[in-house]
Amino acid sequence: MSNNKLSKRDVLKIAKERDVKFIRLWFADITGQMKGFTITKEELEDALEDGMGFDGSSIKGFARIDESDMIAMPDPATFIILPYRPKEKAVAGMLCDILNPDRSPYQGDSRYILKKTLDKAKEKGFTFYIGPELEFFIFKDERSTQILDEGGYFDITTLDAGNEVRREIILTLEEMGIQVEYAHHEVAPSQHEIDLRYADALTMADIVMVYRMVVKEIAQKYGLYATFMPKPIYGVNGSGMHTHQSLFKGEANAFFDPNDEYYLSGEAKAYIAGILKHSPEITLVCNQWVNSYKRLVPGYEAPVYICWGRRNRSALIRVPMYKPGKEKATRIEFRSPDPSCNPYLAFASMLAAGLKGIEGNYSLPEPLERDAYHLPYEEMKDLGMAILPGSLIEAIEIAQNSQLLKETLGEHIFNNLIMGKKIEWDEYRKRVHEYEIKTYLPIL
Repeated sequence: MSNNKLSKRDVLKIAKERDVKFIRLWFADITGQMKGFTITKEELEDALEDGMGFDGSSIKGFARIDESDMIAMPDPATFIILPYRPKEKAVAGMLCDILNPDRSPYQGDSRYILKKTLDKAKEKGFTFYIGPELEFFIFKDERSTQILDEGGYFDITTLDAGNEVRREIILTLEEMGIQVEYAHHEVAPSQHEIDLRYADALTMADIVMVYRMVVKEIAQKYGLYATFMPKPIYGVNGSGMHTHQSLFKGEANAFFDPNDEYYLSGEAKAYIAGILKHSPEITLVCNQWVNSYKRLVPGYEAPVYICWGRRNRSALIRVPMYKPGKEKATRIEFRSPDPSCNPYLAFASMLAAGLKGIEGNYSLPEPLERDAYHLPYEEMKDLGMAILPGSLIEAIEIAQNSQLLKETLGEHIFNNLIMGKKIEWDEYRKRVHEYEIKTYLPIL
């Protein structure tokens, strides 16, 4: 991936040595769905030099039909061979930056938005590192939620029917140069988690895009369907993307202070305070679907209340204590995002909120080390504890008034995101759902 630092010359050499015939050029639409097209090896050199033109008018959140010419410029640092495709006439892939015909960055390219936000952090001397935990379900097909097992957290053998699929996913990712920390069966039946080793934010956003594609393609190979839908089954845990993050200055972890009772520096505390304050505004980006808000409800480990703690998994932000006092391991865990988000926009929004806290020297409240779901209302009121938006329309209404989000995403993506999500909400609320048929039809 993009930490490999491959050059154009390296890509051409590897492609020749590995008998690469087809190269997929990938990019994300505004919602983070992987899009792309395939070129042959005969076009590779020209593509690396000049990019490949395409019609952007049919890509969600991209150009209007009267200004649809776009250029996909492959990033050679992201070049990877797809090991699950045939070895002869092999298939490779690269992630692309999207350019205008004059070769300026396209404002609707979410990868460009993350790069811009990272540049702001770099001006302050920071490198932003991310380590996400992506959960997903494996079902028998894409038309139902028929589970493969009744397994639970850390179950093995017969209770983990997706074990072989998960094993092949890990081996595939590692063969592609993507480092995996660990993997296991999750809390819900047929639910899984594969955690990625932390990397700089741009590399990790690229990895998330490829990871989701690999998970789906390996599951398909077994005749199964993998989904990152946040809440596919009522009554069990949904799928989250707990996002571990830290800021470094050179080799030093800017979040670490050995003399603080929580081992957190002043910058870390201000960063946490920034995310806490602005979390309602960035929820639309981190939880962008109607279904996302079926997960963000009390009782299923997904956070609802805006607070922070250390061992407290009901908190929105947790400071893990696996290695207390260890500089490199000091980080925060933002627990509300789900794995169906656009990782470029989600990481950019988190970073922007945290940096705003550092710039404004936001004050961090005391940690909450109790179950937030069971706090009496009066105590919550006394603590001044706010809650995340409870539905897509609430998230839209908060986001559309957010100066932070508008500055981070830029006008093009901001306006297209708000408009697209209003259309989604309007379509959802007009539908008659199964709950209404089962509940009201027999009695009304």
